[in-house]
Amino acid sequence: MAHDIRIVTEGELRAALRLDLSLVDVIEEAFAMLASGRVVMPPILSMELAEAHGEVDVKTAYIPGFDGFAIKVSPGFFDNPKLGLPSLNGLMILLSAKTGLVDAVFLDNGYLTDLRTAAAGAVAARHLAPETVEVAGVIGTGIQARLQMQAAHLVRPFKRVLVHGRNPDRARACAAELRAALGVEAEVTSAEDLVARSKLVVTTTPAKSPVLMADWLHPGLHITAMGSDQTGKTEIEPAALEAADLYVCDRVSQCAVSGELEAARAAWLMKGTPPELGAIIAGAPGRTGPDQVTICDLTGTGAQDTAIASHVIGLLGSAGTVIQT
Repeated sequence: MAHDIRIVTEGELRAALRLDLSLVDVIEEAFAMLASGRVVMPPILSMELAEAHGEVDVKTAYIPGFDGFAIKVSPGFFDNPKLGLPSLNGLMILLSAKTGLVDAVFLDNGYLTDLRTAAAGAVAARHLAPETVEVAGVIGTGIQARLQMQAAHLVRPFKRVLVHGRNPDRARACAAELRAALGVEAEVTSAEDLVARSKLVVTTTPAKSPVLMADWLHPGLHITAMGSDQTGKTEIEPAALEAADLYVCDRVSQCAVSGELEAARAAWLMKGTPPELGAIIAGAPGRTGPDQVTICDLTGTGAQDTAIASHVIGLLGSAGTVIQT
């Protein structure tokens, strides 16, 4: 018996889906489902290819009630720009949760991952950032720096964005793009000044040593750290996690081996079990006062991939190419 599989390109996905509040709600629901304990989500399959200056992550999750589940393959080969190729690419496979058959293959080159990661940052800001944010800052100048600020602006519409990056030209370009995209004031500054003047800060770097220090924390600050997604990466000085009023993980088991929690525990800090973002969405205590310092550690979950893949399949209409197997 023949089975139809839809093959969808990055261009078709971009035409169907963009970063907006409806997508933020979809990703928020995925986090809430994680808190229910009913989601089946195995550990990330992560492989470093040191000789090729590359890495590959595979993530998946089954969410009860969803018609399908996604398996996402995300390679990053960081010498590719020397060859005129992008560093990141990848695809998602959507399988039927009833039969296990492949329903769709999304050749997204990381586009869906970019969107769901940014939407997760918005979810963190929605539940942990102060109610009013006049100034937001981003450390990093890549695609996630731009998307994270666009996502944060959806839920905390700030008036000024501060940008810091190792490369001043890239930082200026990032600031200019955010100024144009969001209609806000934008400037480039040092990391320490950025944190001092902001109420919402997102770190988006692949750093292996801290880019944000503990003694920079100040009342009313929220930090979302989303760059650490591999063993050995760390963006936030471990003492900052201990000093914060509230530290939250997307998934404790992941953050302990590939997020900010890994370095903190290696320094004999954060010995307890921190709360997860899904639990706070479901009603556990989160930010309880405007002067609290909060940190959210996002390593990326398979539940987010299943959520966005299941969401976009309903938006595609007749887009894509159908093949029979």
